Amino acid sequence: MTGSRWLRGLRLSLARLPFGGPASEGPVHAFRDPWKGEPEQGARLIAEHFRFDRQDYTLPKGNWERGPWPEPVREWLHGFSWLRDLRALGSDKARLTARALVSDWLAHPPTDPLVRDACVTGSRLASWLSNHEFCLASADPRLQQRLMERMLVEGRTIAALLPLSPQGARGLMAFRGLLAAAMAMPEHTGFMSRFLRYLPAELERLILADGTVIERSPEAQFLVARELAEMSVMFRTAHASVPPFIDRALDKVCPVLRAMRHGDGGLALFNGANERHSAAVEDVLAQGSRQKLIAPSMPQGKFTRLALGKSLLIVDSGPPAPAGFDSMAHAGTLSFEFSHQRHRLFVNCGSAVVGAWRDAMRCSAAHTVLVADGLSSADFGPDGGMTRRPVTVSCDHQTDGSAHWLDLSHDGYHAPLGAKWTRRLYFGSDGEDLRGQELIDGERNIDFAIRFHIHPDVKVTQDDEDIILQVGGTIWRFRQRDGVVRLENDVYLGRGKREVCRQIIITPLPVPDTVPAEEKSEQEKPAAPKSGKRTHQSVTWLLERIPE
Repeated sequence: MTGSRWLRGLRLSLARLPFGGPASEGPVHAFRDPWKGEPEQGARLIAEHFRFDRQDYTLPKGNWERGPWPEPVREWLHGFSWLRDLRALGSDKARLTARALVSDWLAHPPTDPLVRDACVTGSRLASWLSNHEFCLASADPRLQQRLMERMLVEGRTIAALLPLSPQGARGLMAFRGLLAAAMAMPEHTGFMSRFLRYLPAELERLILADGTVIERSPEAQFLVARELAEMSVMFRTAHASVPPFIDRALDKVCPVLRAMRHGDGGLALFNGANERHSAAVEDVLAQGSRQKLIAPSMPQGKFTRLALGKSLLIVDSGPPAPAGFDSMAHAGTLSFEFSHQRHRLFVNCGSAVVGAWRDAMRCSAAHTVLVADGLSSADFGPDGGMTRRPVTVSCDHQTDGSAHWLDLSHDGYHAPLGAKWTRRLYFGSDGEDLRGQELIDGERNIDFAIRFHIHPDVKVTQDDEDIILQVGGTIWRFRQRDGVVRLENDVYLGRGKREVCRQIIITPLPVPDTVPAEEKSEQEKPAAPKSGKRTHQSVTWLLERIPE
């Protein structure tokens, strides 16, 4: 064991000892949770169950270490953010249920590794404090005393675990919890001093120079903005000045968050994101941003956002997030989403948090990309991080002001197939003309499928070789050349539920069968690539609006 790990273990052990005198009778400062809850989830909690990632679970009732639960479910349950759902319901029964669940947890705290998860602990502390007025302020004095004693231990636990290993956006939950402990018990000055000492370095590690969060995910961008905005609210509630580094961080991340929204106000679906309600995104921006700015570019985050007329094109034009921050990353490099006014046409399929759907949504096939030989452009390990990824990703953007040209490529298929994919996009005619050319340069001809996932709100029909898309009173025509086009059923998880939709798939033209039957068995055996020989396959496509 290294010296730093030994010292951290010692600090953690000391933090959990019951010393330091009696805890406060109640928090010196509390604040109201600034985010809206879901009354439907509150009603489920009253009925002693809850829903997480489209799956129903039963509340623990005195055994908070029960299982088997997926790790994200356990983290959410022990983080107590669901108190806002009971608060949103607002009934006396909701209040009593919230109080009973907090009391039950205090009587049966976990002893498993969740104790050492500063992020879950931070969420729990902040949730207790931000919902204190709703469910705990009028509680029995003995419960209040137990709560404050536990908050003291939990605050010391977070302080002992700093600085954190790479956690991405979720790491800010630990700092929010430490700030909650400092607000509730300001006499323990070490909480605030460690908050101010370690948070600036964490933000420096987390937020790139252009304001993009290092995880390269609209979801992570939203979470970072929400965590920082809530910290700002907490300082203001305590009548304290907001630290300048929090304001500076919000001024960087909020314009990028705005750039990651479609016309409907929801998030673009890259790298673990779902749409989220536009009102939820707007609430975060209203709390965290003083000016309604949209990032003009993201040179470090490497997303390309192009707006023409009433149309918007957002492209994932960079490599996946680096190791340590890639737990949300998808194999969707060079995927794009296209929307017109408040209506999405081409999308990625969304994301899931647990189970087989999580794995499926991370595959290249769940994105608007070219899928070569049925493979993804990246592979994932048991810990969720990438084990294979594109190494070289390029993007060249040219514009004359009225149209845009993008020349994109990645080598994610080089290791398994010896191939490189190039995607060339043209975006013009006031946003009503989107064209693409897909090229595979490899050592042999490769089976491929170019997938265009269509949002569930779009009505799709096929007219001979053309695909007709209708949404929001507009009609669009999709056509292609040099391949075979077909419509297939699809699934969309971008709105928190499973929705059946459609996808356009282009595959290569069949190769004429000119081999004599007696030679087929030999011909079907894969031949070794010939040195220096390269093959080039290409397909072009067009999406255009049909005038009314």
